[in-house]
Amino acid sequence: MILPIYIFGQPVLRKVAEDITPDYPQLKDLIGDMWETLAESEGIGLAAPQIGKPIRLVVIDLDVLSDDLPEYKGFKQVFINAHIVEYDESNTDVSEEGCLSIPAIHEKVTRPTRIHVEWDDENFEHHDEWVEGYLARVMQHEFDHLDGKMFVDRISPLRKQLIKSKLRALTQGRFRCGYKTKVARK
Repeated sequence: MILPIYIFGQPVLRKVAEDITPDYPQLKDLIGDMWETLAESEGIGLAAPQIGKPIRLVVIDLDVLSDDLPEYKGFKQVFINAHIVEYDESNTDVSEEGCLSIPAIHEKVTRPTRIHVEWDDENFEHHDEWVEGYLARVMQHEFDHLDGKMFVDRISPLRKQLIKSKLRALTQGRFRCGYKTKVARK
């Protein structure tokens, strides 16, 4: 089932998400719905808070980029109880980011190119590894959602001031996008 994506201004996007256990209700169905929602919205990553669930669950599909980034051919991964343990600040990269919860806004964000992450896969097998490159950027972006952060929190105060009216428009439902959304009406 395709779920609405919560838009900037929704309180759930600012909550720190909770770890879950294997007996979380209808987890397999929820994961399936997240994959379907991600495909419909033409994104590469989706965190549970973006569909209104304050839990530590993320799906990432980099296979859609495999024409340009062949190393990600077939990469579709579920991340449960994901946490960034450490950032390797010795090398950073600036790249433009966008977000399904912040439609039509793209900004340059500086992030470390290498991170140490821990997570469980959909079978609750634990993973603990260093990740680098584009996947590290996507993981940081998506895992930020699990900590109540969004990419606009990582841009300069000047840039944030310059897009303030666009962000306000989002909270008021004044935007267009090609997928189902849920706006926080004041």
